[in-house]
Amino acid sequence: METSGQIRLLSDQVINKIAAGEVVERPASVLKELLENAFDAGATEIIADVTAGGIKAITVTDNGRGMKPDDAVLSIERHATSKIRDVDDIEHIRTMGFRGEALAAICAVSRVVIRTRHQDELSGTEIIVTGGKLQSVNETGAPVGTSIEVRDLFFNVPARRKFLRSEQTELAHLRQLFITFALAHPPVALRMNMDGKTAWQLPGGLSCRERLAALFDRELSDALRPVDFTAGDVRIRGYAGVPASHRADRSAQFFFINDRPASAPLIGHAVARAYESLIQIGRAHV
Repeated sequence: METSGQIRLLSDQVINKIAAGEVVERPASVLKELLENAFDAGATEIIADVTAGGIKAITVTDNGRGMKPDDAVLSIERHATSKIRDVDDIEHIRTMGFRGEALAAICAVSRVVIRTRHQDELSGTEIIVTGGKLQSVNETGAPVGTSIEVRDLFFNVPARRKFLRSEQTELAHLRQLFITFALAHPPVALRMNMDGKTAWQLPGGLSCRERLAALFDRELSDALRPVDFTAGDVRIRGYAGVPASHRADRSAQFFFINDRPASAPLIGHAVARAYESLIQIGRAHV
């Protein structure tokens, strides 16, 4: 690729695609952002539908507050958010997301339909976006809440699309992400449909232990013991498995900080050190 050596401003289309590369790596990235928005909207019921490993379609529907027409249109713009107002708010974030980039990034590399109705409105709003370009804004009938349908991920960025894995691999990432968020929010009712079949239907109002039992087999659930420890301003709560319940990998280890899923390698290392004399080398604990 040759350049003239001159500095120039990038077009909005190019900027949006670059930003999308930072936010949207694969279908699971899309599901993560849509679920976070649903939780932040105060939803008590959330349904996720995925088709062909999320490559063909991902739809997340919630019964949260919904958006008014002007807010719905603004939501697809970069750095548009209802979650912070000024720099001081960054120090007191209580929401899952706050940067206002996710939905714009998703829209830039897919075909998106947003249907939403604010709790104070009698009718809803439908927005259609293709490759980051707004196609239409229409009034529509809709229940209170928001439904966002994302189709044909990376249809306009072939170089990114070819790096997606097989449908089964992408589906495995989607499953793991859904389980993680389901554990982080036991009070919220969640359902996940894969290629038209219900994979999980989890009732709301559950305790963490009840949600664990609903997601995993009875053997794993029975092997868990409650943990509740406080030191200064830090409180650690959760469940740890007995030594006999070790596994071949860390796929059943989940960590949350202030109810937010976190990779937390330092905590994972601490858990491994605590169990290293109790389990076989090369095994992981839950």
